[in-house]
Amino acid sequence: MSTAAAAGTWKLGDLEVNRIGYGAMRLTGNGMMGNSDGTPINRNFAVGLLHRAFEQGVNHIDTAAFYFSPLRSANELINRALTSWYGDVVVVTKVGPARDPAGEWLTMARPDQLRGQVEENLRQLGRDYLDVVNLRVNGPGTASIAEHFGALSELREAGLIRHLGLSAVRPEHVAEARMIAPVVCVQNSYGLDWRRADESGLVDLCREQDIAFVPFFAVSGLRREAAADQEHDARVHSVARAHNATPAQIRLAWTLHRGPHVLAIPGTTNPAHLEENIAAGSLRLTEQDLAALDKPTKGTARASAV
Repeated sequence: MSTAAAAGTWKLGDLEVNRIGYGAMRLTGNGMMGNSDGTPINRNFAVGLLHRAFEQGVNHIDTAAFYFSPLRSANELINRALTSWYGDVVVVTKVGPARDPAGEWLTMARPDQLRGQVEENLRQLGRDYLDVVNLRVNGPGTASIAEHFGALSELREAGLIRHLGLSAVRPEHVAEARMIAPVVCVQNSYGLDWRRADESGLVDLCREQDIAFVPFFAVSGLRREAAADQEHDARVHSVARAHNATPAQIRLAWTLHRGPHVLAIPGTTNPAHLEENIAAGSLRLTEQDLAALDKPTKGTARASAV
């Protein structure tokens, strides 16, 4: 059985993680945009799934306090799983967006409200400090993040946060943040059919500055929070057949091949899919494979969102 270590490692500051991680949003039963409002999986099953991921070398979990449904909170499930786990797991959360207790979305938090969001994550996760906190920018039109990132920098200096990152940003946001405090990771939507981070130079910028680039929607692509649909891309099917792999594995492998600084955080509630996602880290695509996947194809979308 492949383990997450097969994809190699990267450091988030001083925290070394395997490049295949796990995104916790699907554990709650609903996506941020309401695309997967199904019944959440059993709590004990969810904890068991997390333990199964940990056993296979996953030591990087992505979450947020706003990942919740009427019956489940991602942070609560992670807290429970880590309480009964003996190993080290880096938990990365994010602040900025917010939902009220009924789940309705609120406007982006003001800088002076970020401490409350950080403390909410601390309570839910049962921790004295947070490993990594990403400032999630609410909307592509945001001009400056200096006040928000400055507020998080103060919480880092106070010992509530170990490292800082960014989510849904442009290159100029990274430059602005780095003038205030170190940035250890950048999370943006990115995948085979969703490459704005290539067009903006963000993926390469992160590599040059030793910042982890952590794509989300690497498998689901344009379907975003919804479950990945049946694969219709002939390029992906061709490469998958050559490697006796699934299309989802090829999409993850393509993402990881973008550079040693690129991490993956696929989420799933299916144990078989979990193993497949982890095994994708051991796939080694050839130059011919990469050329075939990069070849334009009719119907391939090139999203313009961040």
